[in-house]
Amino acid sequence: MNLKTYNIISQFIMQVFIYTCMMNYSFSLKAQILPLPHSYSIFSDTLKIGKAISISGKIPNNYIKEILEQEIFKGLQFVQTSSSGNLSFHDDKQLPMDGYQIQIDKQKITIKSSSLNGYIYAIQSLRQIVIYSSPTDRKFQCLTIKDAPRCKYRSFMLDSGRQYQKTETIKKYIDLMSILKMNYFHWHLTEGTGWRIEIKQYPKLTTIGSHVAHGKEQQGFYSQEEIKDLIIYAKERGITIIPEIDIPGHSEAALASYPSLGCYPDTVVIPENGFTDQLFCAGNDSTLCFLKNVFKEVCNLFPSPYIHIGGDEAPKGRWDTCPRCQNRIKVLGLKNSHELQLWLMTQIAEYLKAQGKYAICWEDIIHHDITTALPDNLIIHWWNWRGYKDLGFTQARALGLPIICGTNYYTYLNFPEKPWKGYQQDRTCTLYDVYYKNQSLSKLDDHQTLGMSCCLWTDYGLTENMLEDRLFPRIFVLANQMWNSQTISLNDFLILIQAKNNFFSSLGYEVNSTYQVR
Repeated sequence: MNLKTYNIISQFIMQVFIYTCMMNYSFSLKAQILPLPHSYSIFSDTLKIGKAISISGKIPNNYIKEILEQEIFKGLQFVQTSSSGNLSFHDDKQLPMDGYQIQIDKQKITIKSSSLNGYIYAIQSLRQIVIYSSPTDRKFQCLTIKDAPRCKYRSFMLDSGRQYQKTETIKKYIDLMSILKMNYFHWHLTEGTGWRIEIKQYPKLTTIGSHVAHGKEQQGFYSQEEIKDLIIYAKERGITIIPEIDIPGHSEAALASYPSLGCYPDTVVIPENGFTDQLFCAGNDSTLCFLKNVFKEVCNLFPSPYIHIGGDEAPKGRWDTCPRCQNRIKVLGLKNSHELQLWLMTQIAEYLKAQGKYAICWEDIIHHDITTALPDNLIIHWWNWRGYKDLGFTQARALGLPIICGTNYYTYLNFPEKPWKGYQQDRTCTLYDVYYKNQSLSKLDDHQTLGMSCCLWTDYGLTENMLEDRLFPRIFVLANQMWNSQTISLNDFLILIQAKNNFFSSLGYEVNSTYQVR
């Protein structure tokens, strides 16, 4: 073999070796960021920042500044400069909504975005890939990341109605949502076992309604001042809080506070679990007035464009015998109590429309034939795959309504991995189920789909100390499905989440990363 041929072969082997190493390192880099970025390229060089970090361009908000100063560049001196710094922010309206770009070369880090949320997402990615060389310097692999969300709507729901959580706990999970690039916190605030939101016009809702259940962590409510603080806290982190006031069912706590709001005032019973047919009386004009007054305060308190008004699991036994409900059905020319519920939900949706809000309803309200026009601010939350398969989705689609996908099979984080209390085998959920069997995934590309939700209900006494065992590691999969349509094997995804264990543990989360694929 002559020297020229030897050199060509040697160069080829070296190129293959470098390419193979880069591919392996690419996965290593990708595994450092949750959720997975859409597009990234890495290079062999590194950026090293010594004792000082110079910043050009305005830091987008206080939360980003806090992460930069207290985490990514903690211990380094900060210098604001009008010239080229080694960290710069640039608005770029050509990028997709909430998209961002990160460019790291040997001299600087450049972050571009089309929105504040995009900058927040960029910083959430940056904080996951910083290399802590020493207390006085930082290193970054040179790279380019181009990223944007798959879904416009990416939500996590926490049930504070059945179980009360401290505001510090709520903030902890808002922080987690921001890291995982979710943008809506759906807050379930009313339930048969507890009314959690202060309504100043109706003080008994909290003096009585927040203490009707007697289990552990089932007493308490959130004052309007506490809620305002949480709204600001969430907004700084790129998250909008969507309140849910569930009507007409799951209302026993409200009825215990103001019995005249129900069909039969003398028989209010608080369920220990589940739900009953004790509904807000749809035939009572004063009940409708009460609900509008409640939603007026809710709208004034929450800047969210969306208000969730429930509508699920409302048995009509009492409505079927209530003289006022039956009279309302007759006067309005309705067929039955199911149409009466749709009429009630429409009244509230129209009221919210006048306040400039969209009304989100659980799919139950459209399970029956719809013969009247629905408000154009109505959104359907498709959830009950276990009971009705894709009926809620197909009905909403036929009616031309926007849809949020969040099926109990498998986006419900309260489903345990093994049977527990009221959860039998058909209401369990493994990481494998979430990864490969999530029924919501097939609908995300439909033009009527706004996005995807995941829910953590707290029935059967799911107290604060149990929440993270239900959250992790399944919430990592769900957040990634909302953000990124690319797929890798579950085994590779396990490598990803196990690589992130120290990162999340350092932030105070009890991450279960020992899950093995069966």
